[in-house]
Amino acid sequence: MYRILIAFVVFIFASGFTECYKPVTETGLPKNIKKVAVPAFQFEARGARYRVESRFTEAVTKEIIKRGRGLQVQGTRDGADAAVEGTIRDFSFTGVLLDREGRARVYEVTIVAAVTIRDLKNNTILYDNQNFVFRDSFEFSEDPRSFFNEEDPAVERISRAFAESVVSTIVNGFGVKEEKK
Repeated sequence: MYRILIAFVVFIFASGFTECYKPVTETGLPKNIKKVAVPAFQFEARGARYRVESRFTEAVTKEIIKRGRGLQVQGTRDGADAAVEGTIRDFSFTGVLLDREGRARVYEVTIVAAVTIRDLKNNTILYDNQNFVFRDSFEFSEDPRSFFNEEDPAVERISRAFAESVVSTIVNGFGVKEEKK
């Protein structure tokens, strides 16, 4: 029995399967990019929403710091190698579930954003998606005494999901254009 187990372990290490689990230490961005600017996102959507654009900007900044594999993050383009530019194009919430009296109890929040990643040194676009769509829902309590507005937490959750998607794109290099040499 031990011989079979030892033979199996030797086979695994000798066959190269351990190569499959090498940690990823680089980003999908070109090697020259070390500093990334995340300027304040713009808000083009109809109707004002309190701090939506700043929440998305902050979420992207935090996510790059968390998962950016050594990328430095700053708020301005000055001295940066690349910039993550974002625009909130649409923000809406719609009742999706009614209570017995016909009032909306569950709302769906939908945010459509545009994001572009620019190489500022070479003046090229590395990534561009003008239609990032994120949805989340929140519920209003039936009891007015325990009412808590869930819109803000829903926007927070959507901004984090947005940031995770954008940073995954950067870190993993999905859709990021390689430099031609």
